Parts: sequence; C-alpha cells; structure tokens
Amino acid sequence: MTAIVGHDAAKSEILSAASTGRLHHGWVISGPTGIGKASLARQIALILLAGEEAAGNIDDTHSAAKLFAAGTHPDYAELRRLEKDNGDLARNIAVDQIRKLGRLLSSSPSISKRRIILIDAADDMERSAANALLKSLEEPPHDTIFLLISHAPSRLLPTIRSRCRMLRLSALSDMDMEVALRIAAPDMDTGERAALVRIGAGSPGRVLALSGLGVAEMLEALERIAHTGDPTNAERIALAKSLALKAARPRFEAFLEQAPGFIATQAKGKSGPALADAIAAWESTRELAAGALPLSLDPAATVFEICSHVARLAVEEEEGLLL
Repeated sequence: MTAIVGHDAAKSEILSAASTGRLHHGWVISGPTGIGKASLARQIALILLAGEEAAGNIDDTHSAAKLFAAGTHPDYAELRRLEKDNGDLARNIAVDQIRKLGRLLSSSPSISKRRIILIDAADDMERSAANALLKSLEEPPHDTIFLLISHAPSRLLPTIRSRCRMLRLSALSDMDMEVALRIAAPDMDTGERAALVRIGAGSPGRVLALSGLGVAEMLEALERIAHTGDPTNAERIALAKSLALKAARPRFEAFLEQAPGFIATQAKGKSGPALADAIAAWESTRELAAGALPLSLDPAATVFEICSHVARLAVEEEEGLLL
C-alpha cells in the first residue's frame, strides 16, 4: 500500500487498542481535507483484517492485502458517493447504500476475525442514511468496526459522534509534506515541490492537484510584482498572456485559487496603514477570484487586475519606508 506520512500516533492509537482487546467499535477519523485520512483508514482496515495489529503493518504479498487490493475481501465494505451515468458523483451517500450492509453485518466474518466498514466521507451521508447507520452504531454487531472519515465532524449527527471515538489528524509539517510529495510524485521538479509545500497548508492531497501547472513560476512572478511594483506592467502582462489561452484554463483556475492567499501571506508582515491597504487588496482579489469563473470573466483582464492589486503591496512598502 501507499506509504502513510505523518500520522504515526493516530495509527498507533487504534492498533494498540486492537492488540490489547480494547478496540472500540466506531471511530471518526477527522482532520483537514487532503491530509491522508482515507489512506490511513484503509491501511488500518487492512491491518485489522489481517490480524497484524501487533506488527503494525503487512506486506503486499499477504493474502489479505491481495484481496483488499482487488476489492474482493469478503469482510470489508467501503461506502462512497456513487458515480452517476454522466460520470458525476452523486450528491450524497444514499440510505440504500447503508441498508445493503445488512447482509455483511448479519453474517459472521468469513476469513478475518472481524469485519470493517469504512465510510468516506461520513459527512456525505444523507439524513436517512445517517439515521440508518446510527442503528448499527447503537447496537453494533459483534466483531464489527466502523471507520468514519470526516472533514467536518460538526456536520455529523451528535448521536453518531457520541457513539464513536474521535481520532483527530493534524495537517502535515513541512518536512512531512516534502516526504509525502516525494513519494507521490518522485519526478516532480524541486522548485515546484518547494512551492507546493509552501502553499499546501499541510495537505499533500490538495496541492497534488496543482502539480504540473507551473504554480512555482506563478508565485515567483507575483513575488516580483509585490517587490518591485512592476512599474512597466511587463510582469503582469506576461502572466496575463500566459494564462489567457483556452489550454491554460487549469493554470488560470490555480492562479485564482492561490492569489488571495499570496496577498494574505504578504499582509502578515505589515502594520498600520500598509496593513489596512493590504487587507483591502486581499478583499478585492478574493472577490474577483471568486467571481471570475461563475461570471465568465476574461482571463487576461482578470489576471492583470489581480496583479495590479499585488503591485499595490510594493507601493505601500515604499511609502512605509519613507514615513
């Protein structure tokens, strides 16, 4: 299985409980999006199915690992939003998906000493599905473990939370982010990886979607504009042209996502009037970035205007030095 980075303590908590006979029947695994909650849950599920909680890991050649990888382990079920005929995902995990667990829950484990139900994400369950799951959590079948992935536990029914143990995962450190990105994308350019670590907020899953979009170059251009003010408009024109083409749509979307955060980071080093102006630039950029796609705004003009907000940071800095 894919190596899990940065969540050793959480993994040890569940496996230690299992190896000492104190494994609770329900766990909510929570934390920010993209930090590896589902990957960790699948690894834990496989180890528990294999009965290797004391070892803490198993080899890919293990019979349980082969069944798990093929999606045919008889004592494991994973629920997610279903794919519709048009390729889109359903809005919710439906009650029928929960009800179909009845056959698994009403029988004894086939080859493992326990059954594992993983729901990714429990936040996506419709109300009736959550209520149907609650019945199983209130009277859990013997040797059945529920692993519920949650990005926002507050959205779960209080009665579900009260019947599960909470396992909170933290965002990864920059060092763990570096390791995770090296594992996930070993051929990634060093500069791009450094940029993704910097903007990733500890979430490798979120920034991997930005891989190959030239985020490092975009951020470098914004840094130059913020430092010099781009007096000739050369930087902002070049960036606007590079993101204006139809083929550059993914890069344009990445730019819209990153620009407000870039200005917010720059604002942290300011105070007084300069800070107020930087906050105003951030608010304008955030509003423009949020409306660009829904309103079908011209990409070149949008990028140029956002870069103009970034250029204000340099003017504010110079004014601050003169005071």
